[in-house]
Amino acid sequence: MSPYAAHSRESLGRDRYEEPCDIRTVYQRDRDRILHSKSFRRLKQKTQVFLAPQGDHYRTRLTHTLEVSQIARTIAKALQLNEDLTEAIALGHDLGHTPFGHAGERALSKVCDGGFYHNLQSVRVVEVLEKDGKGLNLTKEVRDGIKNHRSSCKPVTLEGNVVRYADKIAYINHDIDDAIRGGIIHEEDIPRKLRDILGHSSKQRLNCLIHDIVRNSDGKAKICMSDEIQKAMYGLREYMFESVYRNPVAKGQEGKAEALVISLFEYYMAHLDELPSEYSYLMNELGESPNRVVCDYISGMSDHYAVNRYEELFVPMFWK
Repeated sequence: MSPYAAHSRESLGRDRYEEPCDIRTVYQRDRDRILHSKSFRRLKQKTQVFLAPQGDHYRTRLTHTLEVSQIARTIAKALQLNEDLTEAIALGHDLGHTPFGHAGERALSKVCDGGFYHNLQSVRVVEVLEKDGKGLNLTKEVRDGIKNHRSSCKPVTLEGNVVRYADKIAYINHDIDDAIRGGIIHEEDIPRKLRDILGHSSKQRLNCLIHDIVRNSDGKAKICMSDEIQKAMYGLREYMFESVYRNPVAKGQEGKAEALVISLFEYYMAHLDELPSEYSYLMNELGESPNRVVCDYISGMSDHYAVNRYEELFVPMFWK
């Protein structure tokens, strides 16, 4: 392994001591715990970009996570970094995402005391919410990488920084693919200067971005890209914001999604007794505030579950 890799034997450990496993490193165990968690399974029915798309091939939050993991492991392997740590961070980085993607996150940010940020919620999921308030007891390095996967953050390990880049590479490229599939944009609509630098297909762009990181980071104590490629990647990201992420056709349902989330929040704040027992435990035994716990409950919902709960609570049923 690279001298800059995070070795499992040098991990800062867990908050609660556990006997070491005889066949798995601490980071392998963290990865497995995330894979077997309920919050990971719920990602399969959470929005990536398009709300409830009619088609089997649009990305969900789960398939996004798997693509981030694949890209991150490719980079980590090429740089001889710790693949197990990289994979654990990648698989856990979006566990705290709300239903309806960033629309749900915006809605909860309006009502949650102190704001709502999906990266911090992902850490809360693995520290508190999983296993009925006990959390997954993950290592500090994995939790740090999950917490700091956003652009404005700085993970302490190179593996965490690999995931930070892999997240952008994955969502920019698969969101382009989904937007083309949905007829929102066409390949030829992407600015020619960006395509000439990064490539004229998703395959070419992924190859370009991944190789650029490997070339520029090899043998260094940091993960970086060349100025030209990084500038082009952020240019492509800005194009996506202008053409897709803020597109009224693609995002026309987000206002309804935000209103739905706010309605659920207001209902459960007025009916705390209807929260599942594990959330009541957080309030009654751990002293968590009702505001925080209601946000925890709603953020953990899948898109379909949130819609079903809304219909049960607010849409009148026809008499049979």
